[in-house]
Amino acid sequence: MISIDDFPKIDAHTHLNANRDDLLNLASAFDFSLVTINTEIPPPEFPPTDQQKKIARAHQQRAGEIELFYICTISTEGVFRDGWAETAIANIKQHLSDGASGVKFWKNIGMSIRRPDGSFFRIDDPELEPVFTFLEQQQIPVLAHQGEPKNCWLPVAEMTVKSDKEYFAAHPQYHMYKHEEYPDYWEHIDARDQILSRHPDLRFSGLHLASLEWDLDKVIDRLEIYPNLVVDLAERIAHLYYHAAENRGKVIDFFTEFQDRIIYGTDIIDDPGQPAEAIARELEERWTAHWKFFATDQQIESSQIEPSFRGLDLPRDILEKIYRSNALNWYKLV
Repeated sequence: MISIDDFPKIDAHTHLNANRDDLLNLASAFDFSLVTINTEIPPPEFPPTDQQKKIARAHQQRAGEIELFYICTISTEGVFRDGWAETAIANIKQHLSDGASGVKFWKNIGMSIRRPDGSFFRIDDPELEPVFTFLEQQQIPVLAHQGEPKNCWLPVAEMTVKSDKEYFAAHPQYHMYKHEEYPDYWEHIDARDQILSRHPDLRFSGLHLASLEWDLDKVIDRLEIYPNLVVDLAERIAHLYYHAAENRGKVIDFFTEFQDRIIYGTDIIDDPGQPAEAIARELEERWTAHWKFFATDQQIESSQIEPSFRGLDLPRDILEKIYRSNALNWYKLV
């Protein structure tokens, strides 16, 4: 049986928002490298983006034997003003010069930013076109979280996994079932797909299983249509539990066919307002549970879903791609 410490790994979706070493120390113990992703989540939930960058660079300087990479983000402040795109591109160049490995676009594009007329700003709107053209031409990796899991448009009682129930109960502002005035689920997916169609050479990571976690066939459709699309698993592995309980073979086939285009990540948030020990314990539990699911054929019980399910027992070569080489190759981590 393959052990979790048999080869080096990368958790390619974390948010190291606290200037402390607990998660770095844990990563060293588990032979993980980390990618911390700067995100335009407003304070107090996240620090300001310039502070996120400072924390990331401070972590890089003292990461020791583990590798620490970071993804920058863009500021949408003033996005409707003349010259915004040129400023955004200049800022991206500076971030990359400072060590960033890619650029993150968050769900505030599509779900919260509004034009003066009250309509929602979408990722396929013209203000962003010069930015995506630049990123495509320069082959700069894009990481994007558009929309939400489809559960977001359901009542809490009808959601399929516990983590969604907890998140949307705690974040009603993002629970679209309660906000009929907001764009529906497919508008977010269609806007993202428009970008992929317009920019076929864009290196694009659809975070959170490209927000298609509810139906692996929908994920497969996009991967087949868009050859420069990859997906990450962050905060959607519970949905894979759900699929494995229904049809384990289909999930194994998905990982086998698209083994070069799936990237592991947890979406752990090192919140400086929470005890470091508790966050480290949570990350250790996630790493251990996820490994059991991907690398063994054991029968698994999870609080996330009601039925039990068997692990996928993926071979070592696929595990090494999902846990390391895909992130290295697609995000150009150096």
